Amino acid sequence: MNGINNRSENRLRYSWPVWFAENFDDMLSQGQMVDVSSKGAAFTCYADKCPQYGQNITARFSVPRHHASDPFDMENFVRRGHICRIDDEGPYVKRIAVQFSEPLPFNPADPEKIEAKLEQEVDDAIEALEAMKI
Repeated sequence: MNGINNRSENRLRYSWPVWFAENFDDMLSQGQMVDVSSKGAAFTCYADKCPQYGQNITARFSVPRHHASDPFDMENFVRRGHICRIDDEGPYVKRIAVQFSEPLPFNPADPEKIEAKLEQEVDDAIEALEAMKI
């Protein structure tokens, strides 16, 4: 890598499983998430299970929601995307970069927007409960 950061938004660095395949009818392979943004992700996987550069894959992964009440509260996603970079991490491991076809509804590395989304969800739930009162 050349050390230049061309990313348009911050990425959340965390380690959590990611499952991927060309499509979910195929045998799934497991990787380990390295970082994620609303537009893409990077994960590591065994070299013998590595997708090819330019290949389209479907990935299933979870992203922390970042609110203090439960640090393990995760939001689950399934996203199609294409492999835009493959780096060697060692003789048996590759680091894969995937660009999503459809972005996530929020940037996992932007806690202010996540907090605003959570506040909106709470407001919507309160409104729904109040509407149920007769």
